[in-house]
Amino acid sequence: MKKLKKYFDIFKNKWVKFGIVAFLYILFVIWLGSPFWFLGLAVIYDIYISRKVKWAFWKDKKGEAKGVRGWIDAIIFAVVAVTFIRIFFVEAYTIPTGSMEKSLLIGDYLFVDKITYGPRVPNTPLSFPLVHNVLPFTQITKSYLEWIQWDYKRLPGLRKIKRDDIVVFNFPHGDTVFVKAPTMDFYEWRRGNGANANIPSEYIVRPVDKKDHYVKRCIAIAGDSLKIIDGDVYVNGKIQQNIPKKQYRYRIQTDGRAITNTIWDDMDVSRSDRRDAFGIALTQENADRIKKLPNVVSIERITNNPDPSAKTLFPFDKRYNWDVDNYGAIWIPKKGTTIEITTDNLPFYSRIIDIYEHNDLKIKDEEIYINGEKTNKYTFKMDYYWMMGDNRHNSLDSRYWGYVPEDHVVGRPAFIWFSSDTEKSFPKNIRWSRLFSTP
Repeated sequence: MKKLKKYFDIFKNKWVKFGIVAFLYILFVIWLGSPFWFLGLAVIYDIYISRKVKWAFWKDKKGEAKGVRGWIDAIIFAVVAVTFIRIFFVEAYTIPTGSMEKSLLIGDYLFVDKITYGPRVPNTPLSFPLVHNVLPFTQITKSYLEWIQWDYKRLPGLRKIKRDDIVVFNFPHGDTVFVKAPTMDFYEWRRGNGANANIPSEYIVRPVDKKDHYVKRCIAIAGDSLKIIDGDVYVNGKIQQNIPKKQYRYRIQTDGRAITNTIWDDMDVSRSDRRDAFGIALTQENADRIKKLPNVVSIERITNNPDPSAKTLFPFDKRYNWDVDNYGAIWIPKKGTTIEITTDNLPFYSRIIDIYEHNDLKIKDEEIYINGEKTNKYTFKMDYYWMMGDNRHNSLDSRYWGYVPEDHVVGRPAFIWFSSDTEKSFPKNIRWSRLFSTP
C-alpha cells in the first residue's frame, strides 16, 4: 500500500503535472491545426511552474476556495469543461417534430457525436455558454456576439458521411429568421408573397453555427445522382436500401367498423397520425398488419400528383413538374467539381454560389456574372448532401430547401439517453425501451 501511495505521489510533482497537461494540450493544438494556440503553453507553464499570474483570482494564497468562492470555482470549472465537451465532442439535442418517425420519436433526447465527422471550430466564438442561439428566458435575444467571425474549419474526424447516415445539421434556410415567427421559412414566405412584398415583421440574420438544428437521414452524398419514383428513392440508378422504420401515408377503407385504439397503440401509431386528414402514417410492417384486419376493405399508399404551378419544392421553378413522391433527377454537388452553368440549370446552384460559397452572383441579359466576371462554369468549394426524413409524407427536408452544405453538418446521433411520450402522462410517458438505445 505504501509503495502504491509512493507511486501516486509522483503525480503531485509540479513538473510531472506540467508535463502531462502540456502533452495533452500539444496533441489538442495539433488536432486543431492552428500553431497560434501553442502560445497557450506559456499559460500552462505559469500555472504549474512559474506562478507569476494569479489566474484563479478568487482563490486564497494557498490556492483554496472556500464558501461562496468554492461554489464560484466549481461553477467556472463545470461551465468551461461542459462548453469544451459541447464544442468538440458531444452535444445534447431534443427531437421536436415527427419527421424522423419511427426511427426517432418526438420527445427523444439524444447525445450528438461530433467526433465521427470531425467537430467544427465555432464561427461565432463569443457566445453565452451552454445555449444555442437565444438567451435563456427570452424568445429573440441573441446569445452570441458577432464582433469576431471565424471562417469555416472542420477538425479531422473518423470518417465522412455515408449514405443513409442519420445526421444533425444547421437548417440551410435558417440564416434569415422572422423575430415573431422563428419557425417560419423566410424564403418560402418570400416565394409565396413575392420578392417586393412588405415583410410582415422584424427579422434577424444568423451565422451558420447559430442556425436552428435539424435531424434527417442523408439519402445521397456529394457526387451522387438522385431520383424519386412513386415514393421510392433511387441513388445512382439503384433503389435505396430498405429502411424498416420508414413511413408513408396510407388511405384506409373499412367496412364501417373502426380500428380500435388498442390496435393503434399496439402498433405505436401516435394519436396525431390517427387524426391526420391526409392519411395515416405507417411503416410497411404496420401497413401489412392493418391489411390483415377483418374490418379493413382496402389499404393504399398515397402518392402525390404533380402540380405544374407549385413553387414549394426545390429548385422553386415551375419548369420542373415534380412532387414529393416523383422528384428529380438531381445531381448533388461535389467539392472540386467544375460544371457548366446556364440560366436553365442555375436555379439548382444559385444559392450555393451566392450564399453558401460567398460569391457575388448576377444575371444580365441572360449572361451569368460571378464576382463581376462573365462565366459559364463554376467549381464547387464544398461537398453537399441530400437529407430526407424517414416519415416521408411529413418531413420538411431537401425536397423543400435543397442541398445541405458540409459546413452545416453538426454530427450524428450517438444514442438516446431519455425518451418521453408527449401524448401520455407520467409515468406511462417514459419510453423505457428507448433509453440508451441507438437510432
